[in-house]
Amino acid sequence: MKALVKASRAPGLELMDIDIPKIGTNDVLIKVKATSICGSDIRIFKSSPSYMRSVHIPTIIGHETCGEVVEVGGCVASLRKGDIVSPEALIFCGECYYCQVGAAHHCQNRKILGVSTDGTFAEYARVPAIGCWKHPKSISTDLGAIYEPIGVAVHGVLADEVNGKSVAVFGCGPIGLFAIGAAKVFGATRVFSLEVAPKRLAMARQLFPDITVINPKEQDAVRTIMDATDGLGVDVSIEVSGSAEALRQAFKVLKHEGRVSLVGVPEGPIELDTHPDIIRKEARVLGVLGHVIWKTLWQVRTLLDTGKFDPIPVITHRFPLAEFKEAFELAARGEAGKIVLYP
Repeated sequence: MKALVKASRAPGLELMDIDIPKIGTNDVLIKVKATSICGSDIRIFKSSPSYMRSVHIPTIIGHETCGEVVEVGGCVASLRKGDIVSPEALIFCGECYYCQVGAAHHCQNRKILGVSTDGTFAEYARVPAIGCWKHPKSISTDLGAIYEPIGVAVHGVLADEVNGKSVAVFGCGPIGLFAIGAAKVFGATRVFSLEVAPKRLAMARQLFPDITVINPKEQDAVRTIMDATDGLGVDVSIEVSGSAEALRQAFKVLKHEGRVSLVGVPEGPIELDTHPDIIRKEARVLGVLGHVIWKTLWQVRTLLDTGKFDPIPVITHRFPLAEFKEAFELAARGEAGKIVLYP
């Protein structure tokens, strides 16, 4: 089969011919229908030091995927051939302390699909059956491929109460756009979004014409939000960009006793003015790692079932797997929405 492999620690990826994986008794083999590019995939493509410490070499990358079950392990009873699934990015053991207390996304023995074990930018992928989210047969493969990143956004939004709250989303990449959609559907009264990339600004304005979209390069974002909220600030800041300046702004615009969800992953340490922006405000700061298994994906299904937000327009580009270089270079420029590749 064809597979996209991180074969060395140098920047770049290789499209290779390798054997179709053999499955174990608790696995399924899926025929991959579509896989989307994640921010972590871009960092692996660029050989970012913060990510390369975790990457096994060689590894097939990719984890945001949708596929059809074509082979089932002998001990698997929950899935059958023909089922359409999206596998969990995080492979959990089901036996450690965190798995037993309902926090499998913090599994002490976790592996990460496409990072520490082979992933899904390939024609076929072996995945644990216990980690497969089963979709209705009617789902589009594009939607299945972005189910996991929608989950990341929903976890950031619903990490605490959002109904009846004002919300600021920092970053209008795919996760940010999904977060805006989720905030609106789940009851936010007013939404602000901040972005500096022109194409992403345009996407936010097109998809959500009733929110306030701010370019911090063109106006004072903190003053704009504070003026619009009578000097109080927002109830909830959701930081998805990983930008140091965006993170500082997320606290500056926060109302006293407000909540900040930290979803974006910065490249390094960030200095904050903790006394006025966190301590005096009694800010509640929540780190957000992926999504809660399986609670968040049920919330994603609820979000989609409302029919009030269609995430498919967030996909702006589609490529065959063979054109991965063009796709990843486009993704690395940070101008596109979600990019999906097809084997």
